[in-house]
Amino acid sequence: MTVLERIKKISKKKGYNLTKVNDLAHLGKNTIYSWKNKEPSFNNLQAVAKVLNVSVDYLLGKTDDPSPKTEKPHVDLADDNDFIMTFEGRPIPPEDLELMKRLLRGGRDE
Repeated sequence: MTVLERIKKISKKKGYNLTKVNDLAHLGKNTIYSWKNKEPSFNNLQAVAKVLNVSVDYLLGKTDDPSPKTEKPHVDLADDNDFIMTFEGRPIPPEDLELMKRLLRGGRDE
């Protein structure tokens, strides 16, 4: 099954025609129809996947599971100082992060 065929199939299930999906994804006129003859860009595929609530891998035929994957980033508090940790939308001060690390170590300083 081609990318275009998968898009048609899932669009039909959701009650959309390709023009509607194209418009909701904010693509140029007839962009999805052009994928019959050329490969779509990753950004355009991402936009369509978002509209249809499926994964890009599903549209590409890499999986038969249409559900989008929502993996959360993994941050190691002990090693990773490149991320700004937040709580309730506010950055956690460095001294509070150190206290949290100490609590997670069982109260030990290292």
